[in-house]
Amino acid sequence: MAAISGLIRVMEKAARKAGGRLRRDFGEIEHLQASRKGPADFVSKADLRAERTIYDELLAARPDWGFEMEEAGTIEGADDMPRWIVDPLDGTSNFLHGIPHFAISIAVQERKLGSDDWGDVTAAVVYNPITDETFWAEKSRGAWLQDARLRVSSRRNPSEALIATGIPFHGHGDFAEWSKIFNAIGPNVAGIRRFGAASLDLAWLAAGRYDGFWESGLNDWDTAAGCLIVREAGGFVSDFRGRSQQIHSKQVLAANDQLHSRLHKMLAGALKG
Repeated sequence: MAAISGLIRVMEKAARKAGGRLRRDFGEIEHLQASRKGPADFVSKADLRAERTIYDELLAARPDWGFEMEEAGTIEGADDMPRWIVDPLDGTSNFLHGIPHFAISIAVQERKLGSDDWGDVTAAVVYNPITDETFWAEKSRGAWLQDARLRVSSRRNPSEALIATGIPFHGHGDFAEWSKIFNAIGPNVAGIRRFGAASLDLAWLAAGRYDGFWESGLNDWDTAAGCLIVREAGGFVSDFRGRSQQIHSKQVLAANDQLHSRLHKMLAGALKG
């Protein structure tokens, strides 16, 4: 077992503190479903409260670091300092509808040496408040679920593989593109799942619960932590052209190396047609 670093402890503490409040707020959702106003405003406030809790905790621990957050946007830190990339509630629609599948995602991204550009993601936490599972990783130190080492699945045959995805919805994503990919991959795999929280999809892929994942039209805070966790679990993450970057959000394809190659071939063929 790898000793949990002080940095991961800071991240997990922030996630758990916000997660406790989200659990309490989630318990109120079922009582609001039938109300005239509906729960949407309540969920928006829960999202903002969670982000503020995480911000306060991380700022206290690293006062000179910057932030990239879903709600508050970019907050610059001191020169040459890392930044936190935060999604306080990934799976908002699930939360809104009373579906117990959502997560908090926190990642650390470093500056490129001698540059103002952003470089390596070096630490990641994805926390599921409902199951109380903390998926975490640090660059070159592996990926973990609590104190258990994570490895991506070893399945190589698509016909045995369970694949996760995110389906475009009203106003978001390219449904025609997604349909082409689904029509190419779907008939060749054991099943496709859409659970509605990309950070958890990637964490579950790292844990071997899924064998592959694709989605497009996401944001950096949806995938920054999950990409590192998958890579540190031995997986391969790329865009739809097969290029590997630190954070994949606009296009994400992830799996073990051999299955990734097979899925990429299907996907690329679909998009050429």
